[in-house]
Amino acid sequence: MPSNKSVSDAPIIQFTNCRILREHKLQREDLWVRDGKILDPEKLFFDEQGYADRCLDCAGAIVAPGFIDVQINGGYGVDFSQPCEDVSTGVSLVAKKILEHGVTSFCPTLVTSPPAVYHQVLPQINVHNGGPEGAGVLGFHLEGPFISSEKRGAHPERFLRTFRSGGTDDLMETYGSLDNVAMVTLAPELPHSQSVVSTLRQKGVTVSLGHSVANLSQAEDAVRHGASFITHLFNAMLPFHHRDPGIVGLLTSDQIPAGRTVFYGMIADGIHTNPAALRIAHRAHPSGLVLVTDAITAMGLPPGRHTLGQQVVQIQGLHAYVAGTKTLSGSIATMDMCVRHFKQAAGCSVEDALEAAALHPARLLGISHRKGSLHYGADADLVLLDDGLRVRTTYISGEEVWRAEL
Repeated sequence: MPSNKSVSDAPIIQFTNCRILREHKLQREDLWVRDGKILDPEKLFFDEQGYADRCLDCAGAIVAPGFIDVQINGGYGVDFSQPCEDVSTGVSLVAKKILEHGVTSFCPTLVTSPPAVYHQVLPQINVHNGGPEGAGVLGFHLEGPFISSEKRGAHPERFLRTFRSGGTDDLMETYGSLDNVAMVTLAPELPHSQSVVSTLRQKGVTVSLGHSVANLSQAEDAVRHGASFITHLFNAMLPFHHRDPGIVGLLTSDQIPAGRTVFYGMIADGIHTNPAALRIAHRAHPSGLVLVTDAITAMGLPPGRHTLGQQVVQIQGLHAYVAGTKTLSGSIATMDMCVRHFKQAAGCSVEDALEAAALHPARLLGISHRKGSLHYGADADLVLLDDGLRVRTTYISGEEVWRAEL
């Protein structure tokens, strides 16, 4: 029988003394990595007699897939929606810092902005894998400007737009290009929105419903046209009503096409969503819950005044408000904080909490064959955590990129 060495001479790394998250269970077994991928140990046993070039003792840690944040506006003084000549430097800074929170891939998010901002920012960042220099970029999340004025939240009203037709003209005029765009949040009640949803899906862009006054019927119609996500559930949408539950009703709708899953983002920071609402959503539709930080410039910085796109934001304690108002504008939470709070508030299992930060966002973006799981052949993007779900070490492609100080 031919040896795996005939295929690759790359060193084999064996993670031992760990609990691996696989098939919704924490399993006590070793994890094998080569060429940045998760390796099937059976092939090693039969082809190479269990040979490993290096063994890493994980000291009983939980080994989970690296976290994926599909909604993060910035952090550490960087605002992705503030145009500058060198956008990549700011994105790189955030990408490096979020490694300590277990995030190995993310979607830089732009809030509603004038077209000139999109035209300047979007061409400067390409989709790329992560490494020692920082978490990988999966593509931009464009939150707006095609949203409801009534539910705009912290998005400046003067830059909101509508669809004049069902084609791509409005998208191209606003964004300039859809290259390196992973997701667009829009309000499905806007005229011509359904054909725009179809167009975006045909171009491989995930469509999310948010900042909206849509009723359930409008939301279901958008899902039939290809929408698959809800931006920060409960926030910036009509509140649940028993006669028309609005977008929230998608969690238990019987009109979702067979084989389709509607995912929904939750900002589990203890501020945006009451623990009871978190529990309701999770128990109604656990497989769709995606943890997001919705973090802004102020993440990792002291309280004070910061920006979110074209708005000034005031940090008061753990709250981020549009300056001079009580309108929430993103969070200052980190992904590992959200994982811990979600587990505690929802009363869910460790497996549920970790999958909401990794597997579910990967499934949402259609990349779960390589991200978000520890299945054989997947990218070896890993996070090692203690029993309190505090990050100890982060790996990308099997390479250590961050370690907590002891």
